[in-house]
Amino acid sequence: MGTILLIEDSITERTIITDFCKTLGINVTIATSGEEGLEKLHHNYPDVIVLDVVLPGKSGFEICREIKATEQTKTIPVILCSTKSSDMDKFWGKRQGADAYITKPIDQDIFNSTVQQFLKS
Repeated sequence: MGTILLIEDSITERTIITDFCKTLGINVTIATSGEEGLEKLHHNYPDVIVLDVVLPGKSGFEICREIKATEQTKTIPVILCSTKSSDMDKFWGKRQGADAYITKPIDQDIFNSTVQQFLKS
């Protein structure tokens, strides 16, 4: 069992991803904005961060860059999840430090295998 910090503003996507995590026995902490997610990182360090790209306030790309630039959080794997599915979006996500990029709608098998890969690391 591990823990995930899910930073997602859509209630539908939060429910889907949380349900995926529950089937894997993973505990989920939720933040509905990037700023809230960064605040929660001051209190607990999850095993994995699942981060939407399109968020109110700072974008997921900006949040990912901040996470990876901070000494205490830079080793936490970040999985970007977004409807932005072009090769350039994926490339840009990786340039910001993302460890993986999953497009929406999220395929449960791809999500599960990606998360499990990072939980075993």
